[in-house]
Amino acid sequence: MNALAPLPPAWLREGAAAFLSRYEGLRERLPGDVAVRAAGAAAFRGRGLPGMREEAWHYTSLRALAETRFAEPLTPVADCATLMARLPALDAPRLVFVDGRFRDDLSLVPTLAAVRVGGPGYGTLAQPGREQMVALNTMLAEDGATIEVAEGADAGTLLLVSLGTGGPPDRPVAFHPRHALRLGTGARLVLFEVALGAGGYLHNAVLEVSVGADAALTHLRLQDESSAAFHVSTLYAEIAARGTYDSFALALGARLARMEVHARLAGKGAAAHLNAAQLLGGAQHGDFTTVVTHDAPHCASRQTVKNVLAGRSRGVFQGRIEVARDAQKTDGYQMNQALLLSAEAEIDSKPQLEIYADDVKCSHGATVGELDPEQMFYLRSRGIPAPEARAMLVRAFLAAAFEPITHAAGRAALEAAAAGWWERQAS
Repeated sequence: MNALAPLPPAWLREGAAAFLSRYEGLRERLPGDVAVRAAGAAAFRGRGLPGMREEAWHYTSLRALAETRFAEPLTPVADCATLMARLPALDAPRLVFVDGRFRDDLSLVPTLAAVRVGGPGYGTLAQPGREQMVALNTMLAEDGATIEVAEGADAGTLLLVSLGTGGPPDRPVAFHPRHALRLGTGARLVLFEVALGAGGYLHNAVLEVSVGADAALTHLRLQDESSAAFHVSTLYAEIAARGTYDSFALALGARLARMEVHARLAGKGAAAHLNAAQLLGGAQHGDFTTVVTHDAPHCASRQTVKNVLAGRSRGVFQGRIEVARDAQKTDGYQMNQALLLSAEAEIDSKPQLEIYADDVKCSHGATVGELDPEQMFYLRSRGIPAPEARAMLVRAFLAAAFEPITHAAGRAALEAAAAGWWERQAS
């Protein structure tokens, strides 16, 4: 830490110290690469937890997280039937992690992909020296999955599931799963990532994705954590020439959630789609942050992020498109839209372009509004009750967000989850 820089607040320092103390107590029995873990610990020791003085975290405070003293998860033998019943009804293999640890009895391991579980899936894309929550994950990760799809193979659909059980009320747990996914040249996979839970806990996940040349990954994400949980996820995706990374994230749960994506278009003709929807109510805080780096020519990126905010919730969107000098013919698009259902709801939107090439087509925009009173009047005048009229307008606002999802079963599951959220708000 720079000696001339102001010290972080005491609560931030104490929160970091608690995680470091836990690492010191566990490091002799933590699995995985010792050198990688030690480097993560050194990075976290040097920088600690991120604070709002840092530009990337300016709109999201981790004070509540830092002031919570988390414990080590107990051996995951809990009956997870209730949580398992909430999984999307997809006929597909699944890898299930309970409080960050693999549960073989709940999983159906796929046959068309090489899967290894039983330790952190450390890859080569993560940057613990730059992202403190990634350093924390690197330091304390206990389990994860490494998934490899062979060249030319179509591995179908795979569910990657995280269930948080929370532990006793006075003993919230923290877990840090670490996953890696690699698609060979021309490979195909649909990955449906689901995070559910009950009780209080911290779920701090890292996923590293490598998409080979001419390969295609469809990545659907459903975050519906417990209302008492903290959810922090960091995704790194590197896409080779003519590869496609097509993602959609739906964030519904957690008292505080941050989904951070770093996508690098590394080969000519690569494409990345980072679409998302945040549906927040009560006092929830949701942060969707992306960095898309165009490092090769003739690449395209698309980002459309919709927010529906009720109660005293606060949504954050930070999206940056970086275009390198050699990335000519770049086509980048970014749009953030927010629908405020309450006078107390808040949205912070920060789209950014950083362009060093001179032959590009890049644009960004943001809109914030409320339900159209004329549309509400029209529906009410046709005899439609106010709650149903509001629901119809919210669904219409979200329809464009779900439209690009090409996986029919996955899209239906996400739409059903969004409908369930609205029913909970209206009840």
